[in-house]
Parts: sequence; C-alpha cells; structure tokens
Amino acid sequence: MPITSGNNDAAATVEVGVQASVGFSSRTGPRKDNEDFAGALFGAELPEPRQEVVAAIADGIGGAKGGRIAAETAVRGFLDGFCDLPETMEVHRAGAKIVSALSGWINTLGRQDPNLTGMGCTLTALVLRGRIAHVLHIGDTRAYRLSGDRLTCLTTDHVRQDGTGRSNTLNRALGVEPEVRLDYASQPMALHDRFVLCSDGVHGFLTDQIIADILRKRSAPEDTAGALVATALRSGSTDNCTALVLDVVALPTTGSADISAAILQLPIIPVPVRGETVDGFVLEALISDGRYTRLFGAQDEIEGGTVALKFPKPEIASVDAYHAAFVREAWVGARVHNPWVGRVIELPPGRQTCLYTVMPLYQGELLETRLSRSPALGLEEGRNIAVKLARAVAALHRAGIIHRDIKPDNVILETGGSLKLIDLGVVRVPGLEEFSPENIPGTQAYMAPEMFEGEAGNEATEIYALGVTMFRAFTGQYPYGNLDATSPPRRDRPRDFSALRPDLPAWVQAALSRALAADPAKRYHDMTEFAFEMEAGPSRPQTEIRRPRTLYERAPLQVWQGLAALLALALLVSLLSR
Repeated sequence: MPITSGNNDAAATVEVGVQASVGFSSRTGPRKDNEDFAGALFGAELPEPRQEVVAAIADGIGGAKGGRIAAETAVRGFLDGFCDLPETMEVHRAGAKIVSALSGWINTLGRQDPNLTGMGCTLTALVLRGRIAHVLHIGDTRAYRLSGDRLTCLTTDHVRQDGTGRSNTLNRALGVEPEVRLDYASQPMALHDRFVLCSDGVHGFLTDQIIADILRKRSAPEDTAGALVATALRSGSTDNCTALVLDVVALPTTGSADISAAILQLPIIPVPVRGETVDGFVLEALISDGRYTRLFGAQDEIEGGTVALKFPKPEIASVDAYHAAFVREAWVGARVHNPWVGRVIELPPGRQTCLYTVMPLYQGELLETRLSRSPALGLEEGRNIAVKLARAVAALHRAGIIHRDIKPDNVILETGGSLKLIDLGVVRVPGLEEFSPENIPGTQAYMAPEMFEGEAGNEATEIYALGVTMFRAFTGQYPYGNLDATSPPRRDRPRDFSALRPDLPAWVQAALSRALAADPAKRYHDMTEFAFEMEAGPSRPQTEIRRPRTLYERAPLQVWQGLAALLALALLVSLLSR
C-alpha cells in the first residue's frame, strides 16, 4: 500500500479489476510542518484480493494542534477500514461507516490529549470499483476528473467566505462536528480518465485552466503530480502542497459488484451422471435432482477431499433470471465468510471448464427434513436454530446482501450442532437486480405482505420470513396457511401459537408475533435484535402472561351451538308474536 506524506514523490501500477496507475507528490512549502497526507491502496495486493482501487487525501486543520496526526489517521484509517469491510457493501454505506468512526476517534483524541487540542482534518477519497468512480468528501481538499480534454471538479469546498471573498475557514471537517456530514457522488468511468486529489495549497493557487493544461500533457502520474505541486509553489502557494494523480489504464468488462464475466462465459454442459469425472472431480453420489440443478457429492482428485458440486441443467440457459441467479450464487458465496452461511469454493484459474458451483459437503439434514420427524422441536433446540439462523442472515445484511428465500429447505442442520444457511441464488446485492418488480423471487408462504406490492426485499422482509420459518419449526404449520402464487397477502392475526404449542412459554409467541407483524415498522429493527430476544427469552420473568384466549378460540363448537340455539329462540319468539 503506497502511502505518501512529507517531501517525496512516488508512483505505483497494479492490475486489478480496474487497472490504474497512481503517482503523487507532496511538499511542505513555506510552512514549518507538512500537515497533508495522501495514499492509495490496490485491492489486488491484499492477502484476499479485491477488485477495487482506493485513494485518499487529507489536510490537517491549520493552526490546530495535531493536524498532521489527524490527516494521517484519516487516510490510513480510511484505506485500511474500507478494505476490511465486505466487498459487497455499497461504497456510500461503507465510506460513511468508516468516516463516522474516524471522526469520533479524532475528536476523542483531541479532547483527551492537551497536545492535540482541536485536531481535525479534511478528507477526500476516491474509490474505483468495477466501472464506477465513487467520491466521498468533507472539507476543502478536492477531487478533479479529466475525461478526454474536459476537466470537472467533483467536490464542493466546505468553507466560509471572509469579507474579501477569499475562502479561508472550514465549516465541515473530521473530528470537529458531532455528526459527520459527508458528500458522496458516483459516475461511470471511461478508459484513460485522469483523477486528481489535491490539497488547497495546490488548487487555491492554480486556476482550473492551468490544472487542465498540466493534466492534458499526459505525463506519467508521478510527473504530473510533481508538476502540479511545483507550479503551485511557483505561483506563490503559502501552504503545504500535495497532489495525487490516478490514471485509469483499463476497465473490467463488468463491475466488481456484477458477476465475473469469466464465469458467465463458462458453457453449460449436458447434465452429468454419477461416476463421471469433471475437471478432476469424481461424481460419487447423487444428492438431489431438482428442476433446474443436479447436486452431487464428489471426490476432488487434484486437491483431495470431498465436496459438493451443483450443475445447472441445460434448460436453465434459456431462462435468463435463473442463469444469472446460478452464477450470482457462486460469486456471492465465495465472498461471504461466516460460520453459519454456506460457502462456495473458488477454483484456481484455468481449472474450471464448464458452469458449476463447488461447495463443502456438509454432513447433516435440512431443517425441512427435521420437521417431518417426531418429536416436534423442543424449546432449546428451536431457540438454538433461531439464534444461529438470525446471525447467519445478519452477516449477509452487514455485507449489504438480502437473502430473499429464507425457509426450512434452505437451512442445513449439521451433525455437530452447527447450521448453514444455503441457496444464495436469488440474493439482492447493491447495484445488481435481474428480477423485474412483478417477478421478485421468493417462496410465497414466507414472503412479507409488502413484497406482494413490489418491495424487492429488505431487512424487514427477512425478519418476517424468519418468523414464518420458526413458526413452522415449532408448530409444523404456517402462520397464515401455505400460500401460493394466487393467494393475497394476509394482514390479519396469525394462527394462535399457544393453541398449537401450549407447552412453550409465552415469550416465544410474543417474539414470533412481533416478527410476523403485517406492518414492517412493528417488526424487530434488525436480525441482531431478534437473536437477542431468542437468547434472552428464558431469563424473562415467569409472571409474563399470555393474551387471554377468546371463548371462540377455547371452544368454537360450543360457540356455534350457542349461536344456533339463540337464533332458534329468536325465530320462535318471532313466530309466537305474530
């Protein structure tokens, strides 16, 4: 990770999903200390490679103690923090999360250490992911883009004007405000675009025309950055001068938030049978044979070990949504790492010659299979399943992923007591949606009412689906019946849980009723809250009472008999009074 600060120049080139070349230059100028800091990180250089390039620049607040420390903390923290978050998380969301944490940390340091009183800084960050450039910004450092011969400033200075019209006082910065107000913008990139991040010591003393002229010379990035800094100093800059120049060398055919083009180009072969060998995998056992896929247990003769291979059937090639879903499962499954989420194994380049997914072969049974056996789930067994499943879904949500098909058929109960949430084929990923509003995927009986009205899936709909899953797990029945594609969404009260499982405590019914609320606002705020509720349930006071059951719920036959008798009596009175 090349980082610059102080009086130096540097350059780096790396090939990733988007290929970029970066150079920078920083000079103290007439100031005593250099309070600028800039750096870049190439995702391909990380232990777990990522398909993105991240660059950032920060300028410590002038006249305040600890300006340089604040700037370095902001840049290093942003670069490291961004690449620690899931690659599937939206850039805006990831950036805001990191910047908020950094601002709080800088503010705390400034309050606790007298030597750092008032410390703060600006921050301008550039994230190149796929074919999109994302800019996150606070303060008066700037980002520019030269596309063709046209120069555009991508940021707005957060400054107050003094009486002379000069911009000289920051009104937004890291470490200063209780809540960070972060600017965000994104735009498609073009091949050979040039991006510049620079401090006010550069842009404050150069016109846009001069900056554009220097960039149009198309010198190497480090030479261009050096020219910007040198020209600013010759123009009378009274501040630290730092510039980072990034050239877009090549663009991927799809963005990193999209499915890998290489995987999409893999052919769909005639569905294999037990005993065949595909790419060094011996297909030893047929596990399942569905409408669109066939799943085998296989022996890996190259790497060793036993795995599961899922092959699409040729018919899938004619159904775009299902084809995309199959490939998407492979992409997402290889990037989400959680002990309760099923994993997808990525193969070394060149080994895979056709389309299939490789997964660990989990030992156990589906939750759906467990529900078909007696006895019914007890309290502890059901609680453990609910907590682990909620944590699995929460892990997806932290990565910005919505599962959209939570149900017992997609939950593996492992022999050792663990659990795996599987089938990531219809997940919703930021920036990627192949399903039209009228064809949102999912299983009808587990879909929240709002999904019948066009909602594509969010955390609230996932909580509802988990509520249905656990209602079935405990009772063997659906809370609103087994809905099909023609069934309207149900907004009335679900079946009485206590009548179906009178042996379970009242708090279980209360938890499931909240998860199953027709109004999304009345459900749990997130999966973590639901998991906590299931864990804390046994510690609730035993004085908690159930909702009193109505007379009709307790004795429906007697109620109808009574009504019939009253109607007969009313008829008799009517006849006698004539």
